[in-house]
Amino acid sequence: MPTDPPAVAESIIVHAETLCEREDHLWDVIQKLSIPIDNLEDARDQNRVNFGTDEIFRTLLFKGIRGISQNELAQRLGQEPSLVKSFHLDVTDLSNTPTQQELSYAHAQFSEDTQKVLDRTVVGIRQAALDNGVLTEGLVPSVPTDDDEEPQSANEYKKEKAQKTLTLARKHVIPEFDTHRAAHKKYSDEVMLDMFASICANNGSAHSEAEYGWLTDDDLVCDDSTFLRAIKKIATPKGSDAQLTFEDFEDDDSMPEINQIRDATMTAFNAATKNIINSIRGDDPFDSRETVAAIDITHEQFHVWPWEDKEAGIAKPDYPEMVSGYKKDGEYKRGYKYATITLVGDHAPIVLGIEPVKEDSVWESDDSPSYSKAELVSRLLDRAEQFVDLDTVMFDRGFHAKRVYADVHDRGLTYLSPVPRYEDDLAAIQDIQAHPTADEAVMHDVPVEIDSEVHHEVEYLYTPSTSDDADGKYAVFVTNQDRVEPEEISSVVNGYSRRWDIENQYKSIKDFMPKTSSTDYRLRLCNFALSTLIYNLWRLTDYLIKVALDEPIRSPPVITAKTFVRALGDFLREFG
Repeated sequence: MPTDPPAVAESIIVHAETLCEREDHLWDVIQKLSIPIDNLEDARDQNRVNFGTDEIFRTLLFKGIRGISQNELAQRLGQEPSLVKSFHLDVTDLSNTPTQQELSYAHAQFSEDTQKVLDRTVVGIRQAALDNGVLTEGLVPSVPTDDDEEPQSANEYKKEKAQKTLTLARKHVIPEFDTHRAAHKKYSDEVMLDMFASICANNGSAHSEAEYGWLTDDDLVCDDSTFLRAIKKIATPKGSDAQLTFEDFEDDDSMPEINQIRDATMTAFNAATKNIINSIRGDDPFDSRETVAAIDITHEQFHVWPWEDKEAGIAKPDYPEMVSGYKKDGEYKRGYKYATITLVGDHAPIVLGIEPVKEDSVWESDDSPSYSKAELVSRLLDRAEQFVDLDTVMFDRGFHAKRVYADVHDRGLTYLSPVPRYEDDLAAIQDIQAHPTADEAVMHDVPVEIDSEVHHEVEYLYTPSTSDDADGKYAVFVTNQDRVEPEEISSVVNGYSRRWDIENQYKSIKDFMPKTSSTDYRLRLCNFALSTLIYNLWRLTDYLIKVALDEPIRSPPVITAKTFVRALGDFLREFG
């Protein structure tokens, strides 16, 4: 029993301070922390409990330091093996981790003095973690309230928030991209990712960056072949080194699951994104307002002609399988395609998930494999829902498909999407309820059928088009929102503008991407994922500054993308 709770807590905090100086993650600090169990009192019978005092104390330390609920903690334990290991929880099945009720009961069985030790230790370790950049919530420091303190200027806020994001990038985001190279490698992963950021800042390529390093005798710049091998390693499935083809991934249905390349890349991207989301979780930006996400597809143009003899219908045998055709600005083009899901509206526009896209193309055989839009949407929603609780999903008209809508509806989410084709003459459409004064109309309770059965009912909204490329006089939207009255049409449809400007998002990401002519899909996908991550960090910085200065979230960026990525490269180099 702790006869002196402050002294017991101080002994734990002192060790934590030492650990925080050399560890990058809070869970590593907690795992290696010395806990004086003999000085803690737990009324539970230690011979009959699943988790002892040591394990529960570490688990509750994390809960207190991170400021999360017991329910959220229990959910995370059931999903994250790294946390289970860090808290010394001896389980082989994540379904057997402590429940919210077990955590609550164990805490109640701690003596009053032991609870004081826990509370004091939480405060002390949190501060040590903040001071050493271990705790990412340090991105949201409190605005000074002491009357004797000088308030920070707008420029000081910009600098502080930007530097906090750069610290986050260095310690908790970029390092998630592990090249899995030998420990004795000449150039570290930090050097490789510093080069990547520098390439992004200069809109260059691996060759141009390596050439500049050679001209300037820069020891922290490797040759382009070494750099490209390292980036490919990030997306290389375990145990494989070669360029991977569709044949390597075909299953019994001959469907080309690029799961291994995708999962190798997305494992790193997901971990980095989780760290970004956690960095603003302390400000609860997702709890007090509607959370809206937008799903769309972008293209990375590939200029090589696919035909060996177009008139004869003979395609090049070695043409990259992941290149698909698309139409843009009235022209037919070819390129790599990526689907994304992005937070929109009044949130920081963070990209939560990426999916490779493979579609049938005219130069391919009729039985060529492809991904369905429903599969893409399902995987993107699965990924996004790991991070946030979504309320509404908005789609580009290219996702107009019954099974897409059915999946979203089954998740209890609202969707809103434009319809590609529709009747121009509203008078010819029966059962349309028109607004008495406005040029708008709604068709209620239209059934969506799946396998000849009604899955759910939707509303079709007709409103005057404001788009230059609209197919007619009216724009038509479909939503599973409960009955929309005519006077509500404008409000619902105007919500579609909350998608932000997705095209500007994609433009920024493509501006970051290194130039390459490689057809190795590992390099292509990893380039897109890393460039998207840099975009996320830039948007995070912009969001934090605007929140601190009480500026509209949708106002123009306070720091340009080019300035941010240049600073990121310099910061990684200086402190890497």
